[in-house]
Amino acid sequence: MTTDVDLTERERAVVNAYQGGFPVVERPFEPAAAAMRDHGVDITATELLETIRDLDDRGVLSRFGPLVNAQEIGGAATLVAMHAPEDRFDEIVETVNDHREVAHNYEREHPHLNVWFVVSVADEDRVETVLDEIEAETGQETYNLPKKREFRVEAKFYVDGPLDGDGDIEAAGIDRSDLGPAIEPTDAATLAPAERDLVIEVQGGMPLTATPYADVADAIGQDREWVLETIKRFDREGKIRRIGVVPNHYALGYTENGMTVWNVPDEIVPEVGPEIAALPFVTHCYRRPRHEGVWPYNFFAMTHGRSEAESQQRVEQVRERMEEYWDVTANDWDTLHSTQILKKTGIRMAERADANTREQ
Repeated sequence: MTTDVDLTERERAVVNAYQGGFPVVERPFEPAAAAMRDHGVDITATELLETIRDLDDRGVLSRFGPLVNAQEIGGAATLVAMHAPEDRFDEIVETVNDHREVAHNYEREHPHLNVWFVVSVADEDRVETVLDEIEAETGQETYNLPKKREFRVEAKFYVDGPLDGDGDIEAAGIDRSDLGPAIEPTDAATLAPAERDLVIEVQGGMPLTATPYADVADAIGQDREWVLETIKRFDREGKIRRIGVVPNHYALGYTENGMTVWNVPDEIVPEVGPEIAALPFVTHCYRRPRHEGVWPYNFFAMTHGRSEAESQQRVEQVRERMEEYWDVTANDWDTLHSTQILKKTGIRMAERADANTREQ
């Protein structure tokens, strides 16, 4: 298997090593490089920084830094499906996309529900309002599919040539998140103004310098130690999912994806969910509601592949694992492949953080 870009062995090692687990210390590239050397990759801190910077410049990476968990920052997001007739497809898509609350929108292969979008709002009560507006403007019914339980959100994309050199992709991934301030998580549900500023500053990535956390501190007018402690605490609390490089999976050749959907017996979902989530190629895995007469599925598992054949093989592996738990029939599942990206602006984190910020 190959990627769409030419990567050196060092570049492949870096992509595989640090899609998470990056140190939260003043000069993080030094211990990060030392850990790679312990795994047999000859690289200095300067070379690691330069490699990540070059990968970012070439579009191999989407960004470097914390991956913020929007759900824990404030507001709400939900997945919505609807039907757009062929003769009105462009008109309906344009109407949906005109709503600033719509963050992502994809066309997917399905005989009826062919438009799938994410609504992100600062106030959870506004979801219903937005969907009512879309229905009134398009004349088409929307089907709200909010997340009932999250089993996995782990969109990591490895490339060939993992660290140990023996072809075992599981060997990729170095975790130095143990480094940094000793911080205890809190149960705070809201953000302080300075924390809001930090979230907004890092959501699009951190500076690719030898001292990224200090540079973030300068940008928001806070002490370096406060930034280190807060980012480490957010990581512990789940407000940050992980810290490291975020690959552009299309650039790495992961151009095929399949949103597999399943009508899992309700009583075994708690057992099945963790098992499907444990498959290394499943990047997102949720329980969502059914819609009687229209949408019979209550379980979603997203897979990605670097070819149609690989994608189909991974879907088949999900089915095989499902069959270990109940008698799966052809009517119990489907795979919805995306055919085009209709909108992709990302979650408006600032609005959601602002609405969840407490006064000082």
